[in-house]
Amino acid sequence: MKMKMKIILITSVFLIVFNTKCIKVWCQEKGEIINKIVTSMTLKEKAQLVVGTGMHFELPDSLASLGSAVNTPSNETDPSYSEMVNRIRKYVPGAAGNTAEFPHLGITTQVLADGPAGLRIQPRRKGEEKMYYCTAFPVATLLASSWDTSLVYEVGKAMGNEVLEYGVDVLLAPGMNIQRNPLCGRNFEYYSEDPLVTGMMAAAMVKGIQSNGVGTSIKHFAVNNQETNRMSVNAIISERALREIYLKGFEIAVKEGQPWTVMSSYNKINGIYASESEDLLTKILRKDWGFHGYVMTDWGGGSDVIAQMKAGNDLIMPGQPAQIRSIIDAVNKGELDVSVLNMNVSRILKIMLETPRYKGYRYTNNPDLAAHAAVVRRSASEGMVLLENRNKTLPLDSKVKNVAVFGNTSFDIISGGTGSGDVNEAYTVSLIEGIENAGLTPDRELMGIYKSYIEDARKKQGRSTNWLTVMMGGKMPLPEMSLNNDLIQRMAKNNDIAIITIGRNSGEGADRKAEEGDFYLSSAEKELINRVSEAFHKEGKKAVVILNIGGVIETASWSKIPDAVLLAWQPGQEAGNSIMDVLTGKINPSGKLAVTFPLSYNDVPSSKSFPGKAVEAAKEDDRPDLSGFSFTRRVPWEAIYDEDIYVGYRYYDTFEVPVAYEFGYGLSYTTFDLSNLRLSSPIFDNEIVVSVD
Repeated sequence: MKMKMKIILITSVFLIVFNTKCIKVWCQEKGEIINKIVTSMTLKEKAQLVVGTGMHFELPDSLASLGSAVNTPSNETDPSYSEMVNRIRKYVPGAAGNTAEFPHLGITTQVLADGPAGLRIQPRRKGEEKMYYCTAFPVATLLASSWDTSLVYEVGKAMGNEVLEYGVDVLLAPGMNIQRNPLCGRNFEYYSEDPLVTGMMAAAMVKGIQSNGVGTSIKHFAVNNQETNRMSVNAIISERALREIYLKGFEIAVKEGQPWTVMSSYNKINGIYASESEDLLTKILRKDWGFHGYVMTDWGGGSDVIAQMKAGNDLIMPGQPAQIRSIIDAVNKGELDVSVLNMNVSRILKIMLETPRYKGYRYTNNPDLAAHAAVVRRSASEGMVLLENRNKTLPLDSKVKNVAVFGNTSFDIISGGTGSGDVNEAYTVSLIEGIENAGLTPDRELMGIYKSYIEDARKKQGRSTNWLTVMMGGKMPLPEMSLNNDLIQRMAKNNDIAIITIGRNSGEGADRKAEEGDFYLSSAEKELINRVSEAFHKEGKKAVVILNIGGVIETASWSKIPDAVLLAWQPGQEAGNSIMDVLTGKINPSGKLAVTFPLSYNDVPSSKSFPGKAVEAAKEDDRPDLSGFSFTRRVPWEAIYDEDIYVGYRYYDTFEVPVAYEFGYGLSYTTFDLSNLRLSSPIFDNEIVVSVD
């Protein structure tokens, strides 16, 4: 036994020493490779590498005339560069962007693609019958509600496999901004109002994705908490709030997850664009936290490419020829030291050496979508939150067979939000389909009425001719129709239970509104819940409300009317199946809120300062816009974070403000009691033990 232990010990020590030496040798070799490449590059090639190759979207024929507004041009004065750009754009159609490729130097392109809820690429390619679908995973807020980092890792692993097999090198995810205000249009992409939850969830997602040998880009660094004038808003924030709330999650993700890249945000922080802040990108991110990858801009972020280079923002996306020329001119004039540019180039090359494309991986274009759909179904049900459940309404009694299904979103369910968080999936399981798959029967008469209404309403909407709408994708819920009393009463007599779905959607480019039909239910939605619940209660039957939403809404004025309320969030492409797994008891709901549901929007600590106000234009905003995003409005704007560190539950708990559903709230089908809670110490240092009876 002693001999065996010695052998094991010696072997372990040998492996540690051997692996350490290998790592050192490999790092040394990488450094030598990078130095040789940088030394061999011309100034022009360096400038071309740190500036992306532009955007390219294959639009429908109806929008072909708008192509110039979407597709940024390559450098037409350099035929070889233009040829390269046109070549690499075809590698993965629909990807968000590429870095330049120089085969004679051994430099391969890095394909960058969205997004937070699954890979976003073009499903159709010209001249091909094959479809390139990806999996629509549950939104981040749902995943955070699971409080399960191992589950999030599993989702990330599945997501990363599609990144690998479709030939993408870096996934532009996860999004991890703090949910400062419930009206932020992209809250569904973000995890929580709490920085610890945000950081731990993001780290797990990064680890899962990168376990496939592909990269991530955690975003948007930092204080990107609104879509209103996002390109120019100046966030006025205290150092304490910045460090404790808005940077802490990123710090955890960087240290625990070690993402390949970081995406800087559009906004200014205390007067300086995030992408131009040396304090943020070099001192804090690299020196304080030890980040070793590269930083890229958000698409069109910032306004001064030279300031971005100096700050440590290594890659400018999506990239414009004018930015390449600006860098070359700045070096020649002595305004940008070539050593700074060399560092930017080196960081990009360092990540390039890790990419599947550089290593010659032969991607299949055939990920296991069926296996990933199973991950979606399970993870979605784990993150759903049971808000109300009176008289054991749920799980559904085995006697329940016939279901009256109300609400447009029951038939036209929302798997995820819009914009870069949208995914081109092969299918989405509606609630109706989920009900049928669970062996229950939806009322056919009611189903026909809703399907006819939705079909007619979508036709009246018509196909969008706005290129931005097409690019952003997604769909918005339709207004609820008014149903006559006779129909509702007939449904109550002929069915065993009522299910009503309320839907909300939002996304990139716009914030939500504190008005009826958005944060508050519309009068038609409230009327639907009231009348259906009343009719079914008169028959001794029950009504259940499903919330198919991406962000917080007001619930206090109506949530006690139905017998049960399930917060399903936006659960991905297996939506209907996941919801029914919870309703039927196949899955015991264990989700807990990672955000607070206030009684009213006026109770939100940032309600008076969100989304800010217009201010007089600063001188630096007079500089020419070289981002290529001239179609976006750059309105001088200011958002004052006057709530300081009191975000979410920190505010409600500290100032004893009552809420509808508190942070951490969530019911279950099981009941148990915890009593006599004890802490091992009155002060938290590195560890504290909690004991309960």
